[in-house]
Amino acid sequence: MTMPTNTPGQGSWGPPPVNMPGMPPQPPFQQPRNGLGVAGLVVGVVGVFFAVIPFLFWLGTILGILGLIFGIIGHSRVRSGQATNKGVALSGLVLGSMAIVLSILSLIVTVTAVKDIADEIDKEIANQEKATAAPTTDPWETPEPEPTETAPAALKFGQTFAYEDGIKVTVSKPRAYEPDQFAAGHTKGNSAFQVTVTIVNGSKETLDVSGALVDATDAEGARAEPVFDGSNATEMFRGNVLPGKQAKAKFAFSVSPKADGELQVELSPTILEHEDAIWVGPTK
Repeated sequence: MTMPTNTPGQGSWGPPPVNMPGMPPQPPFQQPRNGLGVAGLVVGVVGVFFAVIPFLFWLGTILGILGLIFGIIGHSRVRSGQATNKGVALSGLVLGSMAIVLSILSLIVTVTAVKDIADEIDKEIANQEKATAAPTTDPWETPEPEPTETAPAALKFGQTFAYEDGIKVTVSKPRAYEPDQFAAGHTKGNSAFQVTVTIVNGSKETLDVSGALVDATDAEGARAEPVFDGSNATEMFRGNVLPGKQAKAKFAFSVSPKADGELQVELSPTILEHEDAIWVGPTK
């Protein structure tokens, strides 16, 4: 009786390679290890999607990091000959990096929007309280002119603004900064400047500084774009500061060369509890 045999191309299995006399030994067949490259691509795509959704950008950060890691490992397998999907692995690496950058930008946009809404609510409440507390006057009496409100005087860079609760904020003098090749928010030809912000918690309560954002305008009053790169051009405040302790963070901004002679920086240590303080001064 003749037994059936599998020939190459007719099935998914077969006998191991036979080393014939006089022929070099044949290595066993191995499937390419393309799994992590594919996983990096899929996770990177999903990460970019979540990175641009408000309040879900944190998922984009997590998935972006995973996509970046999977893409790097997948690419290393291609270089070592263990995998064959070089393009897929590189795509996962790039999309993972994009998801991380977009998540950071979404965080800034979300916090800025919340801060603006909170400011509007505070103003509306203050106006209502003022209207409620206004004393009644004789309709025939000539009203006295109301005093004009004056804006708080701007500080010079290096000076410290002290709040009534003991919290102190200092903004250093701007220094020229050179963004690296992966910078986001910086336009070629612009000037970049970096300031260091120091927040000292002189109060008796723990201070949450994660919402302390910095805005800047140039000499012509145009908004200066924040700069993010791989060299930590901008470092956001994070976490809490205990009483008697301090926190520092750096912020970089891109300014048009036509208006880079002066910089105005505005910030508050919290979103709702404190008013913004302003620092103005030359950049050179």
